[in-house]
Amino acid sequence: MTTMTNLATAVTGGVDTHGQTHHAAVLDHVGRELGDREFPTTPSGYRALLSWLRGHGPLERVGVEGTGTYGAALSRHLLAADVEVFEVDRPDRKARRAKGKSDPLDAYSAARTALSGRASGAPKARDGRVEAIRALGVARSSAVKARSQSTNQLKALLVTAPEQVREQLRGLTTTTTALIAPCARLRPAGDVADPEHATKTALRRLARRHQFLSEEIGDADVELGTLVTAAAPRLLALPGVGAEVAGQLLTTLGDNLDRLHSEAAFAHLCGFAPIPASSGRTRRHRLNRGGDRAANNALYVVVFGRLRYDQRTRAYARPTHHRRPVQARDHPLLEALRRPRALQRPTAPSTRRKNRPRRLDSP
Repeated sequence: MTTMTNLATAVTGGVDTHGQTHHAAVLDHVGRELGDREFPTTPSGYRALLSWLRGHGPLERVGVEGTGTYGAALSRHLLAADVEVFEVDRPDRKARRAKGKSDPLDAYSAARTALSGRASGAPKARDGRVEAIRALGVARSSAVKARSQSTNQLKALLVTAPEQVREQLRGLTTTTTALIAPCARLRPAGDVADPEHATKTALRRLARRHQFLSEEIGDADVELGTLVTAAAPRLLALPGVGAEVAGQLLTTLGDNLDRLHSEAAFAHLCGFAPIPASSGRTRRHRLNRGGDRAANNALYVVVFGRLRYDQRTRAYARPTHHRRPVQARDHPLLEALRRPRALQRPTAPSTRRKNRPRRLDSP
Protein backbone atom coordinates (compact mmCIF):
# COMPACT_ATOMS: atom_id res chain seq x y z
CA MET A 1 0.00 0.00 0.00
CA THR A 2 1.33 3.44 -0.97
CA THR A 3 1.68 5.85 1.95
CA MET A 4 1.81 9.64 1.97
CA THR A 5 5.54 9.50 2.67
CA ASN A 6 6.13 7.35 -0.41
CA LEU A 7 4.04 9.72 -2.56
CA ALA A 8 6.05 12.70 -1.29
CA THR A 9 9.37 11.10 -2.24
CA ALA A 10 8.33 9.20 -5.42
CA VAL A 11 10.06 10.16 -8.63
CA THR A 12 9.09 9.86 -12.30
CA GLY A 13 11.50 9.12 -15.11
CA GLY A 14 11.50 10.01 -18.78
CA VAL A 15 13.68 8.60 -21.56
CA ASP A 16 14.45 10.00 -25.01
CA THR A 17 15.53 6.96 -27.02
CA HIS A 18 18.03 6.75 -29.89
CA GLY A 19 19.91 4.06 -31.76
CA GLN A 20 23.19 4.18 -29.80
CA THR A 21 22.32 6.13 -26.64
CA HIS A 22 19.30 6.86 -24.41
CA HIS A 23 18.94 10.12 -22.49
CA ALA A 24 17.10 9.82 -19.16
CA ALA A 25 15.66 12.52 -16.88
CA VAL A 26 14.06 12.48 -13.42
CA LEU A 27 11.29 14.62 -11.87
CA ASP A 28 10.04 14.66 -8.31
CA HIS A 29 6.37 14.35 -7.35
CA VAL A 30 5.65 18.03 -8.09
CA GLY A 31 7.57 18.18 -11.38
CA ARG A 32 10.88 19.65 -10.26
CA GLU A 33 13.88 18.61 -12.32
CA LEU A 34 16.30 16.39 -10.40
CA GLY A 35 18.79 15.58 -13.14
CA ASP A 36 19.44 14.01 -16.55
CA ARG A 37 22.07 11.67 -17.93
CA GLU A 38 22.99 9.70 -21.07
CA PHE A 39 23.39 5.92 -21.19
CA PRO A 40 24.47 3.46 -23.91
CA THR A 41 21.95 1.10 -25.51
CA THR A 42 23.52 -2.05 -24.06
CA PRO A 43 22.36 -4.46 -21.34
CA SER A 44 24.81 -2.88 -18.91
CA GLY A 45 23.57 0.55 -19.97
CA TYR A 46 19.97 -0.44 -19.23
CA ARG A 47 20.94 -1.66 -15.78
CA ALA A 48 22.87 1.54 -15.09
CA LEU A 49 19.92 3.65 -16.27
CA LEU A 50 17.48 1.86 -13.97
CA SER A 51 19.89 2.07 -11.02
CA TRP A 52 20.41 5.79 -11.64
CA LEU A 53 16.65 6.43 -11.75
CA ARG A 54 16.07 4.54 -8.51
CA GLY A 55 18.93 6.41 -6.89
CA HIS A 56 16.75 9.55 -6.75
CA GLY A 57 13.96 7.85 -4.78
CA PRO A 58 11.16 5.28 -5.20
CA LEU A 59 10.55 5.01 -8.92
CA GLU A 60 6.80 5.33 -9.58
CA ARG A 61 6.64 5.32 -13.38
CA VAL A 62 8.75 5.90 -16.49
CA GLY A 63 7.68 7.50 -19.76
CA VAL A 64 9.59 6.14 -22.76
CA GLU A 65 9.57 7.53 -26.29
CA GLY A 66 9.46 5.01 -29.12
CA THR A 67 8.61 1.84 -27.21
CA GLY A 68 8.05 0.12 -30.56
CA THR A 69 11.39 1.17 -32.11
CA TYR A 70 14.54 2.37 -30.35
CA GLY A 71 13.00 2.00 -26.89
CA ALA A 72 11.73 -1.58 -27.30
CA ALA A 73 14.67 -3.26 -25.55
CA LEU A 74 14.67 -0.71 -22.72
CA SER A 75 10.92 -1.14 -22.22
CA ARG A 76 11.35 -4.92 -21.91
CA HIS A 77 14.12 -4.41 -19.35
CA LEU A 78 12.04 -2.00 -17.26
CA LEU A 79 8.95 -4.23 -17.38
CA ALA A 80 11.02 -7.20 -16.30
CA ALA A 81 12.13 -5.13 -13.28
CA ASP A 82 8.46 -4.46 -12.31
CA VAL A 83 8.60 -0.81 -13.36
CA GLU A 84 5.42 0.79 -14.69
CA VAL A 85 6.19 1.96 -18.23
CA PHE A 86 4.07 4.33 -20.35
CA GLU A 87 4.37 4.96 -24.05
CA VAL A 88 5.06 8.63 -24.79
CA ASP A 89 4.63 10.36 -28.13
CA ARG A 90 7.23 12.83 -29.28
CA PRO A 91 6.56 16.51 -28.43
CA ASP A 92 4.37 18.32 -30.92
CA ARG A 93 5.89 20.82 -33.33
CA LYS A 94 4.38 23.83 -31.59
CA ALA A 95 6.13 22.96 -28.33
CA ARG A 96 9.39 22.31 -30.14
CA ARG A 97 9.25 25.68 -31.90
CA ALA A 98 8.55 27.45 -28.61
CA LYS A 99 11.04 25.63 -26.34
CA GLY A 100 13.62 24.18 -28.71
CA LYS A 101 14.81 20.62 -29.31
CA SER A 102 17.48 18.65 -27.46
CA ASP A 103 17.84 15.26 -25.82
CA PRO A 104 17.52 16.59 -22.22
CA LEU A 105 14.43 18.63 -23.17
CA ASP A 106 12.80 15.61 -24.80
CA ALA A 107 13.62 13.41 -21.78
CA TYR A 108 12.11 15.93 -19.35
CA SER A 109 9.08 16.27 -21.64
CA ALA A 110 8.56 12.50 -21.56
CA ALA A 111 8.80 12.51 -17.76
CA ARG A 112 6.26 15.36 -17.47
CA THR A 113 3.87 13.59 -19.81
CA ALA A 114 4.04 10.45 -17.65
CA LEU A 115 3.73 12.42 -14.41
CA SER A 116 0.68 14.39 -15.58
CA GLY A 117 -1.18 11.27 -16.73
CA ARG A 118 -1.40 12.34 -20.39
CA ALA A 119 0.58 9.24 -21.26
CA SER A 120 -1.68 6.36 -20.27
CA GLY A 121 -0.92 3.76 -22.93
CA ALA A 122 0.98 0.65 -21.97
CA PRO A 123 3.68 -0.50 -24.42
CA LYS A 124 3.52 -3.86 -26.17
CA ALA A 125 5.26 -6.65 -24.31
CA ARG A 126 7.00 -8.03 -27.44
CA ASP A 127 8.03 -11.22 -25.67
CA GLY A 128 5.56 -13.85 -26.90
CA ARG A 129 4.05 -15.58 -29.89
CA VAL A 130 2.61 -12.35 -31.33
CA GLU A 131 6.10 -10.85 -31.61
CA ALA A 132 7.15 -13.91 -33.60
CA ILE A 133 4.14 -13.36 -35.89
CA ARG A 134 5.14 -9.73 -36.38
CA ALA A 135 8.73 -10.62 -37.30
CA LEU A 136 7.68 -13.24 -39.85
CA GLY A 137 5.03 -10.88 -41.24
CA VAL A 138 7.64 -8.19 -41.90
CA ALA A 139 9.74 -10.60 -43.96
CA ARG A 140 6.69 -11.89 -45.85
CA SER A 141 5.46 -8.39 -46.68
CA SER A 142 8.81 -7.36 -48.17
CA ALA A 143 8.95 -10.62 -50.16
CA VAL A 144 5.49 -9.96 -51.63
CA LYS A 145 6.51 -6.45 -52.67
CA ALA A 146 9.75 -7.68 -54.22
CA ARG A 147 7.90 -10.41 -56.15
CA SER A 148 5.46 -7.86 -57.53
CA GLN A 149 8.34 -5.64 -58.62
CA SER A 150 10.09 -8.51 -60.39
CA THR A 151 6.86 -9.41 -62.19
CA ASN A 152 6.31 -5.85 -63.37
CA GLN A 153 9.92 -5.52 -64.52
CA LEU A 154 9.76 -8.81 -66.41
CA LYS A 155 6.60 -7.84 -68.26
CA ALA A 156 8.02 -4.39 -69.04
CA LEU A 157 11.14 -5.98 -70.55
CA LEU A 158 8.99 -8.17 -72.77
CA VAL A 159 7.26 -5.12 -74.22
CA THR A 160 10.55 -3.70 -75.52
CA ALA A 161 12.37 -7.01 -76.11
CA PRO A 162 13.86 -7.88 -79.54
CA GLU A 163 11.52 -9.56 -81.97
CA GLN A 164 13.17 -12.98 -81.64
CA VAL A 165 12.55 -13.01 -77.87
CA ARG A 166 8.99 -11.77 -78.26
CA GLU A 167 8.20 -14.51 -80.79
CA GLN A 168 9.74 -17.15 -78.56
CA LEU A 169 7.49 -16.14 -75.64
CA ARG A 170 4.43 -15.12 -77.61
CA GLY A 171 1.19 -16.54 -76.21
CA LEU A 172 2.60 -16.93 -72.69
CA THR A 173 1.96 -13.39 -71.47
CA THR A 174 -1.66 -13.94 -70.52
CA THR A 175 -0.88 -15.06 -66.98
CA THR A 176 2.17 -14.59 -64.78
CA THR A 177 2.29 -18.28 -63.81
CA ALA A 178 2.55 -19.40 -67.44
CA LEU A 179 5.29 -16.86 -68.16
CA ILE A 180 7.67 -17.43 -65.25
CA ALA A 181 8.73 -21.03 -65.94
CA PRO A 182 9.68 -20.51 -69.66
CA CYS A 183 11.65 -17.37 -68.77
CA ALA A 184 13.50 -19.23 -66.02
CA ARG A 185 14.50 -21.94 -68.55
CA LEU A 186 16.04 -19.48 -71.03
CA ARG A 187 19.64 -20.26 -71.98
CA PRO A 188 21.20 -17.05 -73.31
CA ALA A 189 24.26 -17.55 -75.51
CA GLY A 190 26.52 -15.10 -77.26
CA ASP A 191 27.99 -11.73 -76.45
CA VAL A 192 26.47 -9.87 -73.50
CA ALA A 193 26.65 -6.69 -75.56
CA ASP A 194 24.00 -8.15 -77.87
CA PRO A 195 20.53 -6.81 -76.85
CA GLU A 196 18.90 -10.21 -77.41
CA HIS A 197 21.42 -11.97 -75.17
CA ALA A 198 21.20 -9.27 -72.47
CA THR A 199 17.38 -9.33 -72.53
CA LYS A 200 17.27 -13.12 -72.14
CA THR A 201 19.73 -12.90 -69.24
CA ALA A 202 17.60 -10.26 -67.49
CA LEU A 203 14.38 -12.24 -68.06
CA ARG A 204 15.99 -15.40 -66.67
CA ARG A 205 17.22 -13.63 -63.54
CA LEU A 206 13.87 -11.95 -62.88
CA ALA A 207 11.98 -15.22 -63.37
CA ARG A 208 14.28 -17.11 -61.01
CA ARG A 209 13.94 -14.31 -58.47
CA HIS A 210 10.16 -14.64 -58.75
CA GLN A 211 10.37 -18.39 -58.15
CA PHE A 212 12.63 -17.97 -55.13
CA LEU A 213 10.38 -15.32 -53.58
CA SER A 214 7.29 -17.46 -54.21
CA GLU A 215 8.90 -20.32 -52.33
CA GLU A 216 9.83 -17.97 -49.49
CA ILE A 217 6.28 -16.60 -49.29
CA GLY A 218 4.88 -20.14 -49.21
CA ASP A 219 7.15 -21.08 -46.30
CA ALA A 220 6.14 -17.92 -44.44
CA ASP A 221 2.46 -18.67 -44.98
CA VAL A 222 2.86 -22.13 -43.44
CA GLU A 223 4.74 -20.74 -40.41
CA LEU A 224 2.32 -17.86 -39.91
CA GLY A 225 -0.66 -20.18 -40.23
CA THR A 226 0.70 -22.43 -37.48
CA LEU A 227 1.44 -19.53 -35.13
CA VAL A 228 -1.86 -17.72 -35.72
CA THR A 229 -3.86 -20.91 -35.25
CA ALA A 230 -2.15 -21.51 -31.91
CA ALA A 231 -2.55 -17.89 -30.80
CA ALA A 232 -6.16 -17.13 -31.86
CA PRO A 233 -8.12 -20.11 -33.23
CA ARG A 234 -11.48 -18.40 -32.62
CA LEU A 235 -10.38 -15.39 -34.66
CA LEU A 236 -9.56 -17.59 -37.64
CA ALA A 237 -12.98 -19.25 -37.37
CA LEU A 238 -14.73 -15.94 -38.14
CA PRO A 239 -15.93 -15.49 -41.74
CA GLY A 240 -13.61 -13.42 -43.89
CA VAL A 241 -10.61 -13.73 -41.55
CA GLY A 242 -7.53 -15.53 -42.85
CA ALA A 243 -4.08 -16.09 -41.42
CA GLU A 244 -2.65 -12.87 -42.88
CA VAL A 245 -5.49 -10.68 -41.60
CA ALA A 246 -5.51 -12.35 -38.19
CA GLY A 247 -1.75 -11.99 -37.93
CA GLN A 248 -1.96 -8.26 -38.61
CA LEU A 249 -4.70 -7.76 -36.01
CA LEU A 250 -2.69 -9.71 -33.43
CA THR A 251 0.39 -7.64 -34.26
CA THR A 252 -1.56 -4.45 -33.68
CA LEU A 253 -2.88 -5.68 -30.33
CA GLY A 254 0.41 -7.10 -29.05
CA ASP A 255 1.09 -9.92 -26.62
CA ASN A 256 -0.44 -8.10 -23.64
CA LEU A 257 -4.09 -7.81 -24.65
CA ASP A 258 -5.02 -6.30 -21.29
CA ARG A 259 -3.64 -2.93 -22.39
CA LEU A 260 -6.90 -2.42 -24.34
CA HIS A 261 -9.77 -1.89 -21.91
CA SER A 262 -12.76 -1.92 -24.29
CA GLU A 263 -13.97 -2.48 -27.85
CA ALA A 264 -14.04 1.29 -28.31
CA ALA A 265 -10.31 1.44 -27.56
CA PHE A 266 -9.71 -1.28 -30.17
CA ALA A 267 -11.79 0.62 -32.75
CA HIS A 268 -9.83 3.81 -32.05
CA LEU A 269 -6.53 1.93 -32.29
CA CYS A 270 -7.50 0.58 -35.71
CA GLY A 271 -8.83 3.93 -36.96
CA PHE A 272 -12.45 2.72 -37.16
CA ALA A 273 -13.88 4.96 -34.43
CA PRO A 274 -15.62 8.10 -35.76
CA ILE A 275 -14.16 11.39 -34.59
CA PRO A 276 -16.50 14.17 -33.36
CA ALA A 277 -16.40 17.19 -35.67
CA SER A 278 -19.23 19.31 -34.25
CA SER A 279 -19.34 23.07 -33.99
CA GLY A 280 -22.15 25.25 -32.70
CA ARG A 281 -25.49 23.78 -33.72
CA THR A 282 -23.84 21.40 -36.20
CA ARG A 283 -23.60 17.84 -34.91
CA ARG A 284 -21.58 15.45 -37.04
CA HIS A 285 -18.67 13.00 -37.07
CA ARG A 286 -15.83 12.42 -39.51
CA LEU A 287 -13.71 9.46 -40.47
CA ASN A 288 -10.69 8.65 -38.34
CA ARG A 289 -7.50 9.19 -40.35
CA GLY A 290 -5.25 8.02 -37.51
CA GLY A 291 -4.69 4.70 -35.82
CA ASP A 292 -2.82 1.71 -37.17
CA ARG A 293 -3.43 1.88 -40.91
CA ALA A 294 -2.30 -1.72 -41.46
CA ALA A 295 -4.97 -2.91 -39.01
CA ASN A 296 -7.47 -0.60 -40.70
CA ASN A 297 -6.65 -2.21 -44.05
CA ALA A 298 -7.02 -5.69 -42.54
CA LEU A 299 -10.53 -4.90 -41.30
CA TYR A 300 -11.33 -3.38 -44.70
CA VAL A 301 -10.40 -6.69 -46.34
CA VAL A 302 -12.64 -8.58 -43.90
CA VAL A 303 -15.61 -6.32 -44.61
CA PHE A 304 -15.25 -6.62 -48.39
CA GLY A 305 -14.99 -10.40 -48.16
CA ARG A 306 -18.10 -10.58 -46.01
CA LEU A 307 -20.03 -8.30 -48.36
CA ARG A 308 -19.61 -10.98 -51.03
CA TYR A 309 -20.01 -14.22 -49.08
CA ASP A 310 -21.57 -13.57 -45.66
CA GLN A 311 -25.37 -13.33 -45.71
CA ARG A 312 -25.63 -11.46 -42.41
CA THR A 313 -23.21 -8.76 -43.57
CA ARG A 314 -24.99 -8.44 -46.92
CA ALA A 315 -28.35 -8.09 -45.18
CA TYR A 316 -26.95 -5.46 -42.84
CA ALA A 317 -25.45 -3.43 -45.70
CA ARG A 318 -28.50 -3.79 -48.00
CA PRO A 319 -30.02 -0.34 -48.55
CA THR A 320 -33.51 0.14 -47.16
CA HIS A 321 -36.19 2.54 -48.29
CA HIS A 322 -37.59 3.14 -44.84
CA ARG A 323 -37.13 6.45 -43.18
CA ARG A 324 -34.72 6.50 -40.32
CA PRO A 325 -36.30 6.55 -36.86
CA VAL A 326 -36.76 9.93 -35.26
CA GLN A 327 -34.15 10.37 -32.55
CA ALA A 328 -34.65 12.21 -29.30
CA ARG A 329 -32.51 15.13 -30.39
CA ASP A 330 -34.48 15.70 -33.60
CA HIS A 331 -36.84 18.61 -33.58
CA PRO A 332 -40.41 17.51 -34.53
CA LEU A 333 -40.85 20.55 -36.76
CA LEU A 334 -37.82 19.64 -38.84
CA GLU A 335 -39.13 16.10 -39.21
CA ALA A 336 -42.51 17.40 -40.38
CA LEU A 337 -41.01 19.86 -42.87
CA ARG A 338 -38.95 17.28 -44.73
CA ARG A 339 -40.11 17.19 -48.33
CA PRO A 340 -41.22 13.73 -49.56
CA ARG A 341 -39.24 12.48 -52.53
CA ALA A 342 -42.40 12.08 -54.64
CA LEU A 343 -43.05 15.82 -54.62
CA GLN A 344 -41.45 18.11 -57.16
CA ARG A 345 -39.08 20.79 -56.05
CA PRO A 346 -40.75 24.21 -55.93
CA THR A 347 -39.88 26.46 -58.84
CA ALA A 348 -38.13 29.70 -58.13
CA PRO A 349 -40.38 32.77 -58.22
CA SER A 350 -40.19 34.81 -61.38
CA THR A 351 -38.20 38.03 -61.16
CA ARG A 352 -40.13 39.62 -64.05
CA ARG A 353 -42.12 42.70 -63.04
CA LYS A 354 -45.85 42.39 -63.47
CA ASN A 355 -46.42 45.60 -65.49
CA ARG A 356 -43.40 45.15 -67.71
CA PRO A 357 -44.42 44.44 -71.35
CA ARG A 358 -43.30 41.09 -72.69
CA ARG A 359 -41.20 40.79 -75.79
CA LEU A 360 -42.82 39.34 -78.87
CA ASP A 361 -40.23 36.63 -79.27
CA SER A 362 -40.41 35.58 -75.60
CA PRO A 363 -42.20 32.30 -74.81
